[in-house]
Amino acid sequence: MNTAAKLGAYGLGLAVVFGGALGLGNAVGAVTPAPAATSSHSAHAEPVATTAPAAIDTPGGLQVSENGYTLTPLTGAIKPGEPTDFRFGVTGPGGRPVTDYEVAHDKKLHLIVVSRDLGDFQHVHPELGADGVWSVKLTLPEAGAYRMFADFKPTGGEALTLGADVLVAGDYAPKALPPAGRTATVDGYTVELEGELVPGRSSRLALAVSKDGKPVTDLQLYLGAYGHLVALRGADLAYLHVHPDGEPGDGKTQAGPGIVFYAEAPSTGSYRLFLDFQHEDKVRTAAFTVNVGTAPAVAAETTSEPTPTKSSSQDEHGDHSH
Repeated sequence: MNTAAKLGAYGLGLAVVFGGALGLGNAVGAVTPAPAATSSHSAHAEPVATTAPAAIDTPGGLQVSENGYTLTPLTGAIKPGEPTDFRFGVTGPGGRPVTDYEVAHDKKLHLIVVSRDLGDFQHVHPELGADGVWSVKLTLPEAGAYRMFADFKPTGGEALTLGADVLVAGDYAPKALPPAGRTATVDGYTVELEGELVPGRSSRLALAVSKDGKPVTDLQLYLGAYGHLVALRGADLAYLHVHPDGEPGDGKTQAGPGIVFYAEAPSTGSYRLFLDFQHEDKVRTAAFTVNVGTAPAVAAETTSEPTPTKSSSQDEHGDHSH
């Protein structure tokens, strides 16, 4: 099979995956049928209440458009291993380019680019032109399919994470997801992961950074925090909500070795976690694969008396965007 055919077939596979995810996300409850009239003297039928569509919280990054905003890649052919002037734009309601953004973690927009097999991860910060076009120098190391995520908050709007596919020409052989583990090493640093992702609710994740066997207690601020965590679902690259615990300067949050986050896993499956941290004036990324087990049981409707169950406590931390 030639290269174009390989990438075309792979792109079709991605379309099936993303389409299936969105199809499930848009499912709604059944509508209650109107009851038959009980009196022949009734001149007009009384209005009948119907079941409203269920509110669906679709994970971020699965959609190229949301709430009237659309992410559009503007760069053409990309060659593997070659620096590219990567460009993209965001249009708002009415189709106009968005030029006003609120600053979050020191930047107006965070761009995450990952290979489809989650082997390559880049967190970069493009520059915004007066015409609403974002640009950044980007090198994608190998041929294949990548996913870009634009994490931003338009002025006066809600925070969004939009996603789009990026294809790099060439022969592509996808790699298996790295095995699950609790320890990651990068540039002589060791990062230990403590905590479990639990489907359906927020979970505490603590990451401890050490070097040469000694805890690192002087992490440097990077984008206004001691660490930034991105979590992606392996099956479809859904972008998880991740909330940092504490804030530098609050009198409680220490500069290491521990960095704490709260993450919300929407389902069971394999996830990839990427922690960015800065020490000795350099940003490094530690990566983990985490397998999420069975979701908490939901009581089914039954004619017999239900068995009492102990409910899980809910996370009381406020929502902070990544």
